[in-house]
Amino acid sequence: MGGLRVVTVLAMVLLAGCAPRPSAMRAAPDPTATIQTIHVATGLVLDQTGSQFGIERKSGLRYFRADISVPPTHMPGQIEWPEGKPDAATDFVVTGTEVLENATQLITRMRAGSPGRETLLYVHGYNNTLSEAMYRLAQIRTDFETTMPALLFSWPSAGDPRGYVYDRDSVLFARDDLVALIERLTTGPGDRVFVLAHSMGSQLVMEALRQIALSGDRTALSRLSGVVLMSPDIDPDVFARQAEAIGRLPQPFFIFITRADRALSLSGFITGRKPRLGVIDAAEEVTRPDVQVIDFSALATGEAYNHFVPVTSPAAIEILNRFLSETGRPAAGALGAMTLKLPAPNAVPRESILLKSGSRF
Repeated sequence: MGGLRVVTVLAMVLLAGCAPRPSAMRAAPDPTATIQTIHVATGLVLDQTGSQFGIERKSGLRYFRADISVPPTHMPGQIEWPEGKPDAATDFVVTGTEVLENATQLITRMRAGSPGRETLLYVHGYNNTLSEAMYRLAQIRTDFETTMPALLFSWPSAGDPRGYVYDRDSVLFARDDLVALIERLTTGPGDRVFVLAHSMGSQLVMEALRQIALSGDRTALSRLSGVVLMSPDIDPDVFARQAEAIGRLPQPFFIFITRADRALSLSGFITGRKPRLGVIDAAEEVTRPDVQVIDFSALATGEAYNHFVPVTSPAAIEILNRFLSETGRPAAGALGAMTLKLPAPNAVPRESILLKSGSRF
């Protein structure tokens, strides 16, 4: 990325950071809307859903449930934020919340009425507010028709583009809490957790898995039904050392990359001009045989700096949903099976899918 382009993108990001950030808002339910129940484990104070920059980090986790209403006019890949008074007929809104006392109550409520004992655990990335992360998970759950319980781990991001270093420190601050949560979610017979991490959240997940491995708790690792690192904001050398410490990674293990990811290009500039893991040029740069790399570059639309392509590009969502349906497994627990059967060569552009095996379509 040229210096001028970096400066341009940096200016855009800083200007965006100065604009008011949207926040989750309550509204009356609409009978035609879809309700997505999102459970949350967070180190944030529950009455602070916006930016956290400079606010004292709190130890320990807090738990709650939020009913997110997705409008009948929802378009795949989008979060329909209110432009004025929130209306469940046209906007994402909150229609109900419940504060939960502890992790035991969280898990009991989360799994009540849900088939099986598998949980989708989403770990958001840098520069995210609690409101944004909740709505993103509700959008993902809607667009991928996922019925297994969805749990957001919301770590204390600054929610400010100027807080990059603050967020990297917050990853280390939150590591023990994520470890404790994963261990708590995998203690019962048949417990399974599928981990979806985005951006800097991928760094947090890798640090947590490394810590679990070094503690000798292979049981918790064996009960992870899969891991996806989406646009991971990790130095590739650091990832290699983390993976080495973990040993055999949970399976399946995916890395979703987008070479046109402008946010990660800026991150690479900030950290010394070295490309981040989410923008590597070829899958062969990840030498682990237990990792599959999928390249979404050809499906990028420019939305959100191409930093969320797998879940914001309608074409990417369609392809991933096709993977789910073609595996013959229900979407409720099949996120990890999304590449077991690839689309025909003429189904997507040649450059759009790049696997660890080196094959191109």
